[in-house]
Amino acid sequence: MAPRALIAGIAGQDGTYLTELLAGKGYEVVGLLGPHPGDFSVWAARYGDQVRGAQGDLSDPESLTRALRLAKPDEVYNLAGFSSVGASWQQPVLSAEVNAVGALRLLEAVREAAPEARFVQASSADIFGQAEDVPQNEETPIRPRSPYAVAKAFAHFTAQSFREGYGMHASNAILYSHESPRRAPGFVTRKIAEGAARAKLGRIDELRLGNLDAARDWGFAGDYVEALWRMTRVDQSGDYVIATGVRHTVRDFCAAAFGHVGLDWQDYVVVDTEFLRPADPAVLVGDASKARRVLGWEPSVDFAQIVAMMVEAHLERLSR
Repeated sequence: MAPRALIAGIAGQDGTYLTELLAGKGYEVVGLLGPHPGDFSVWAARYGDQVRGAQGDLSDPESLTRALRLAKPDEVYNLAGFSSVGASWQQPVLSAEVNAVGALRLLEAVREAAPEARFVQASSADIFGQAEDVPQNEETPIRPRSPYAVAKAFAHFTAQSFREGYGMHASNAILYSHESPRRAPGFVTRKIAEGAARAKLGRIDELRLGNLDAARDWGFAGDYVEALWRMTRVDQSGDYVIATGVRHTVRDFCAAAFGHVGLDWQDYVVVDTEFLRPADPAVLVGDASKARRVLGWEPSVDFAQIVAMMVEAHLERLSR
């Protein structure tokens, strides 16, 4: 019998890459569909009977329990969430409701309806917000600095408590920033990559951004979902930093994106205080030694390759 996975957040960047990975390994994949599933059925059709949806909303505990009982999953991945750090300052209650309480509801539903399933929570490097040490690892103190990070920290601690208190196989994937051509609008990396493509095509003459000195550890989403899957392969669940260990700034991203199309980013980028956040985290660079040692995981796509593939995807889309 084929292994079966349930993915909350299946239609997002990480969800689509994880679906491709699992389907390629012979899994049956069930996507948890909220009240607005969009074009899920059209997208899932490419996989035939391997991928299907189940109605379930992170705000409705009973719907989650029903979905789990129908799906009977061996693995559950919580990739759903309110994913914009910047927008969480405008909608902190929504961020908490989805990212914090939603994760708790899903874990409780798994405990009730599929207690043997192996659970992976998509945690975030933002939980380390005020980290004094660089790089960070699984022992770094959690000091969130945004509503988004606070909610993610709650979900992170919840997964730990279910693992320790109920004996569930529940792991936290402490994901550092990860990008791809599927990155949703609203993220600065998408904005820069698309801006470089538009500049190359002569469609813009300036790109307004916030803090160019904000530093991140950027990896490839396709690499990171493999780490999620590997967490379900080990006997003991735990917490794992998933990162490249390499630091780049928003300025570096601009230089790489515009440089890829033969342009000087300084001719286009303008710093606009409207896009500055109330509080940016410290330098976030991850030490993924534990993931390398325990999971045998390594990133395969470097920073320049990620930026190039994002810019190329936007050039192709805008040129149609």
